[in-house]
Amino acid sequence: MPKVDVIDLNNNKVGEVELADAVFGAEVNQDLLYESVRHYLAGKRAGTHKVKTRHEVAGSGKKLWKQKGTGRARMGSVRSPLWRHGGTVHGPVPRDYSYKLPRKMQLGALRSALSAKLRDGELKVVSAFQLADHKTKQFASTLNKLDANKKVLLVETAENRNLELSARNMPGVEVVRTHEVHPYLLLDATRVLLTQAAAAKLSESLAKSAPKGAQA
Repeated sequence: MPKVDVIDLNNNKVGEVELADAVFGAEVNQDLLYESVRHYLAGKRAGTHKVKTRHEVAGSGKKLWKQKGTGRARMGSVRSPLWRHGGTVHGPVPRDYSYKLPRKMQLGALRSALSAKLRDGELKVVSAFQLADHKTKQFASTLNKLDANKKVLLVETAENRNLELSARNMPGVEVVRTHEVHPYLLLDATRVLLTQAAAAKLSESLAKSAPKGAQA
C-alpha cells in the first residue's frame, strides 16, 4: 500500500496515511480515462443548436411562376433550400449528447486518475481544512503555502461552509465532495488536495469495486 504524508495547512508534515494500492497504486488505463472524459464533456454540451427548415423561414409560399411553359426550372417557393435565405436541409436540431457509461468503467477511470495524480506528485493529503473564517485573501495565502496556486481541486467528505465561501471567488479553484469526484476534474487540476478523511473514504469505497487481482 502506498504511504502518503499528511500535512497541515502550513505545509508541515503531521503524519502518514496508508492508501489502498488498488485505488492509488493502480495501473493507469489511458483508454478508460479517454472514455470517461469524453462521457463527461458530452454531458456538459448544451445541445441547443438549431437551424430553420423550409417550413420555418420567413417568406411567401406562393408559387413563383407557372409549372410549365416558361423555359425555367420548376420552383414552388422562395423558402426552398435551393434559394438564398431559404431553409436548411438536414441541419442540426436540439439534442441531448449525454450517454450512459458503464459503472465499472467509471470507477476504473477514477482509480486510474487518482493513481496518475499520486504518481506524478500532484496529489496531497491535508489533515483537514479547518478555516477560522471565510476570507478569500487568507485562504489564497494558505494555498500558496501548499504550493497550490494554479488549477486546484479540493476534496472534502462533507459540507465545509468556510471552505466553500473562501474558494468560490477564486478562479481555478473548485471544491467537491467525495461522491462528486470525477476523473475529468482530477485530470483538469494541476494540484489535488484531499482531506485525510476524504482520502480514506475514497480508498475504502473504490477498493471494494476494484477487480480481485488489483485488491491483493
